[in-house]
Amino acid sequence: MVSAVAVGTGIGWLLDHWLGTKPWFLIPFFLLGSAAGLLNVYRATGRLAGGSLNPNPKPKPKDTDSDKT
Repeated sequence: MVSAVAVGTGIGWLLDHWLGTKPWFLIPFFLLGSAAGLLNVYRATGRLAGGSLNPNPKPKPKDTDSDKT
């Protein structure tokens, strides 16, 4: 989570410094980095709990053995 916030803030700061628009790029990139960090935490906690966060899991193939009655 920390790295996502740091990358977002860094990109925003660099753009502001380069374009002279302080803090107009820093704020949205900080928020995007925070959202990405929270999404990473959400995904990590789902894996720790043993759940699947895939909204469309592949269905298990049905047994199509015609020998069974």
